[in-house]
Amino acid sequence: MSWRNPAPPVMANEYTISTDKALLDLQYVYDLLCVPSRYSTGLPPERFPLVIENSVCFHVRHWDRQMGFARVVTDYTEFASLWDVFIDEPHRGQGLGKALMSAILQHPHLRGVFRWFLMTEDAHRLYQKFGFKTETWNPYIMMRVASFSTGV
Repeated sequence: MSWRNPAPPVMANEYTISTDKALLDLQYVYDLLCVPSRYSTGLPPERFPLVIENSVCFHVRHWDRQMGFARVVTDYTEFASLWDVFIDEPHRGQGLGKALMSAILQHPHLRGVFRWFLMTEDAHRLYQKFGFKTETWNPYIMMRVASFSTGV
């Protein structure tokens, strides 16, 4: 399997989590990343294609509509940085954040990554369930370090 090929989709009740960029709703992601909001300072639109191209993108779909997203920037072995994790408001509280995080950490090309980083203002409890710990020097940064013996 090529590094660029999508992994098989993961099902979570009536939702599908996929890395297939051909199915990615680019307008949804553009609005999420490029339009200034509580979740984004507004990525310059000219950088948007490179962000998608150079990330492992995960999208959550409910039937034929995208309603969640996350992306990983990685070298596939030593580090991975998790960005832009988002579930639409009406779909929150159904365990989709947990399902998305499980799909990310169990992705065939990512599950052996040694060190994970992320930044969050308000989702610490979710990430702690997956072994992330808050950095004492910056409470917005969380890190997860795998065990050498297990890789998880």
